[in-house]
Amino acid sequence: MTRAESLNLLERIAVLTVIGVLIAVDVLNLAINPQAGLTESLLSIATTASFALFVWWPWLAVAALGVVFALSFVTSTEFAVIMAASVGVGLVMRVGRTALVLVYVAAYLVATGIVAYGDFGTPVNVGIYLIIATVAGAIGFALRVASARGHRLEEKLALQAEQEKEAVLAERRWIAGELHDSIAHHLTVVALHVQMLDDPKISRDSQEAISAAARKAMADLRFVIELADDGPRASVVQTGDLAEAIDEARTEIEAAGHPVVTEGDPRDGRLPRIAEIVLGRIVRESATNILKHAGAGEVVIRLVVDDEAAALTITSPLPHTPRRDLPSSGTGLNRMAERVIGASGQFSAQAVDGQWRVSARLPVT
Repeated sequence: MTRAESLNLLERIAVLTVIGVLIAVDVLNLAINPQAGLTESLLSIATTASFALFVWWPWLAVAALGVVFALSFVTSTEFAVIMAASVGVGLVMRVGRTALVLVYVAAYLVATGIVAYGDFGTPVNVGIYLIIATVAGAIGFALRVASARGHRLEEKLALQAEQEKEAVLAERRWIAGELHDSIAHHLTVVALHVQMLDDPKISRDSQEAISAAARKAMADLRFVIELADDGPRASVVQTGDLAEAIDEARTEIEAAGHPVVTEGDPRDGRLPRIAEIVLGRIVRESATNILKHAGAGEVVIRLVVDDEAAALTITSPLPHTPRRDLPSSGTGLNRMAERVIGASGQFSAQAVDGQWRVSARLPVT
């Protein structure tokens, strides 16, 4: 009860409906029986109407009830007002914060004491008022607890829905990334060699390269689909082997007319599995970019492994004029950086002395 609550729509409708009915009864009674006291009827209507303020301004409602109780001594209707105040305990317990509840209860007990010990010439059974107040307060508190539980459930369901949405988006990003890392690479190889089919000297090699790339693309696509469908079922799956990635990249780059120099041992036993997988992906993505954008000249793939880190550097010549037939979105560089940084490594890709240099350094311990 540290913060104020508000009535829900159904509760507001119920409260306002009851108030409207009671006021209508008072008005009808006054119309039918003009001999009834006008002042008493107006005070009764004011008492009932003050409960409507609980819907919007609980503090103002409490103040209005206090004023009405004070005026009730003038019209000798204090018993009716204290009865109404007993019922009002339920509304206070439903919507009020701790301060309002304490103020109302204290004021109610004082008012009840005045009615009980005042010299009104009429015996007063205060216990009835207290029982009504207790029952009303219990009902109000129970409704408050139920409302709070409902709010918590709504928040929990909203959080679950948001988490499910994030999970779906993460899965979509993962599938898009896998397709980019594998299928886009093979399609680049196909697109490059399609341009070489008109050259009779290398058309045969280009046909074989296209066929191999298509087979690999189909295998990678099948793997991604099976993995997205609760895990691969094929006996052969991608292993992330660095040595295989380097050999495949060298074959594809040499087929495109670039001499390739490789340095270092990709089968070094000090390479942890995570480093091998990440570096293998970097080699594949770099090969895709080289096939798309590299100018004429030598490509160097250098791997240095020591007891602390594994450093991979891939350099390729920059083109004299950018190629327009094989556009790039820059997604590959971003994914390479994400993979390396996610493995607590360092990544850079930049032009250095006419060369495009991709560097990745990963810890091995």
